[in-house]
Amino acid sequence: MNLRQYWIVIERGPHNCSAFSPDVLGCAATGSSVEQTLAGMRRALRLHLEGMIEDGDPLPRSHNLSWHLRHSDGFAPALDDLITQIEVELPVHGRVFAAA
Repeated sequence: MNLRQYWIVIERGPHNCSAFSPDVLGCAATGSSVEQTLAGMRRALRLHLEGMIEDGDPLPRSHNLSWHLRHSDGFAPALDDLITQIEVELPVHGRVFAAA
């Protein structure tokens, strides 16, 4: 298996949570709890990255959070957001490479 790690941000709302990865644009998940959202985000990332591999697209690099704060327009997590890094297992098939 090919292990990849990505930072995710979990935002808590009044009735649910949502998550996204600043490194993997367009990939998000929601859930009724932090645990559900975390599990959903892990599944969403795996499916998103497997689709990129199948399409022959380069996988995004995982940048540290200070890089995102300096280089990403609009990335400003709230003080009560949960920020964590999760590991995603991808099957090893074909060539896997990272974007520059």
